[in-house]
Amino acid sequence: MILIHPPVAKSCEPPVGIAKLCGALDHHGVRYRAVDANLEGLLSLLKNPPVSLDTWTSRALRHLPGHLDSLKGWEAYRDNSRYRRAIKDLNRLLEMTSRSSRVRISLANYQHEELSPARSTDLVRAAENPEDNLFYPYFKKRLMGLLESEQPSIVGFSMNYLSQALSTFAMIGFLRRECPGVKLILGGGLVTSWMRRPHWQNPFEGLVDDLVAGPGEVPLLLLMGVREAGDIPYTPSYDSFPFKDYFAPGPILPYSASSGCYWNRCSFCPERAEGNPYLAIPVEEVISDLLRLADRHQPVLIHLLDNAISPSLMKAISEHPPGVPWYGFVRITRHLTDPDFCLALKRSGCVMLKLGLESGDQAVLDDLQKGIDLEEASSALKNLKNAGIATYVYLLFGTPVEALTEARRTLAFVVKHHDCIGFLNLAIFNMPIYGAEAQQMETKTFYEGDLSLYASFDHPKGWNRRQIRQFLDKEFKRHPVIASIVRRDPPVFTSNHAPFFVRGEGSRR
Repeated sequence: MILIHPPVAKSCEPPVGIAKLCGALDHHGVRYRAVDANLEGLLSLLKNPPVSLDTWTSRALRHLPGHLDSLKGWEAYRDNSRYRRAIKDLNRLLEMTSRSSRVRISLANYQHEELSPARSTDLVRAAENPEDNLFYPYFKKRLMGLLESEQPSIVGFSMNYLSQALSTFAMIGFLRRECPGVKLILGGGLVTSWMRRPHWQNPFEGLVDDLVAGPGEVPLLLLMGVREAGDIPYTPSYDSFPFKDYFAPGPILPYSASSGCYWNRCSFCPERAEGNPYLAIPVEEVISDLLRLADRHQPVLIHLLDNAISPSLMKAISEHPPGVPWYGFVRITRHLTDPDFCLALKRSGCVMLKLGLESGDQAVLDDLQKGIDLEEASSALKNLKNAGIATYVYLLFGTPVEALTEARRTLAFVVKHHDCIGFLNLAIFNMPIYGAEAQQMETKTFYEGDLSLYASFDHPKGWNRRQIRQFLDKEFKRHPVIASIVRRDPPVFTSNHAPFFVRGEGSRR
């Protein structure tokens, strides 16, 4: 069996979905090969320069080894200007490799001028013409070598983002053509979202043999003939992944302690709309896994990938630190209003928390059923600041209950707490097409295609996307204290690299 993480996604840490599959296969003694084709493919493009070089591209190519070394060491993270120059130059090299094609590529995205990852007919077309894919020279050689050396009966792809879809199907089409006897399996977060849509019908019959929704460990084991698979949490295995090659100053260890969301009440939540249950690994097993994995791989950072780390797990980590700096996404709860709780998190190695505040208007939060009290949010931000834990705050603009007045209250809240906010993520609301709330509104197509997950809508307060962008660009981001926060955000890798820029938070070993 071969498991493949396809391009393009951020290449700073191993893919946890495949690592969990590797752990399950290891547990049952099933032979496999795991390939991070995203990392390998991007490096392949970077190291094969375009034929035509302008001054900028020539300079970027000349500095390529130094840029890669600086991103894989601490040098770039100690000098923000050097970091930004490295990212900009790497993106320039990728851009120029695709200049003569209809593809636009970066370190985190892959877009085609004509083909849409939200249209099944376009994905089939990508499969029918794999040689048109920008990664074709890489994956043709790589896959043929794997087919010859491994002689697999199954090849599985884990596809989580739209930016991976066209390349995934190009690779699937190539394998279907070159080795029609191999069974092709497709899973991952994006596939799960497609298959959980009401009235789902598989448009890839004859191209993909099996589609898997949700956790893939048990379905994959059953396909390999393991009947005693059991629905148990398997410790992920990272032994197949080249930690030294990722864009990070040392190994980042991703880990999921749960799937779904323990709150599961927010309006417009994709997890709730898809019916994904909350399933958590017992905290004692999580602690055991983290200690064992940290000892084995000596990471510089642990990335907890839960939709929201539960307070019980935070408490357990505080009492049994993994010995490694860590960060993750948490809900703003009463626990964070306790200064001692925040100090305990800091002592356990917590360097940054991602907080889904969404709005600085209480009425908006209440209508969205966020379960967030702004006074508690204010206290939490101050306590985390005092404890020395950086915050990466997520805001969402343009929900049906918000207009300019409410958005300005969010602006005021951020300004008031600017010294407690390390980084900001500013997003414009997209309506999940399959959610219950969408049925109550006048919606329109957002992404053209039968696989689209979101719809546009007529805003009840008349605040459309153009007006929201104008507010963000001309008012919100131009406030002096907010502008300074926005400028701190690492380009491309954003929250994945933000912990490395936190001064004095213990993120360096």
